[in-house]
Amino acid sequence: MPTIWDENYQVYGVCKTWHQLKREGFELARCTVDRLMKQIGIRGAVRGKAMKTTIPDTSAPCPRDKVNRVFRAPAPNLLWVSDFMRS
Repeated sequence: MPTIWDENYQVYGVCKTWHQLKREGFELARCTVDRLMKQIGIRGAVRGKAMKTTIPDTSAPCPRDKVNRVFRAPAPNLLWVSDFMRS
């Protein structure tokens, strides 16, 4: 299994390693391959998932710009602006 994993740039996970072992003539259960890979300490590459963001409703009215894009207040506590970001 480490050979298959190394030959495939250390990307193959349990399923691809299991299928490759079957192609090479080894009869193992997938759960056995999973257990052995955990014991050896190898794992496949983990890819990130695309983030789902909000789809804006173009027919809905936009909120009013109450500060006219001027974000500097003449004195403390006269203007409060906030923003949020998904992570």
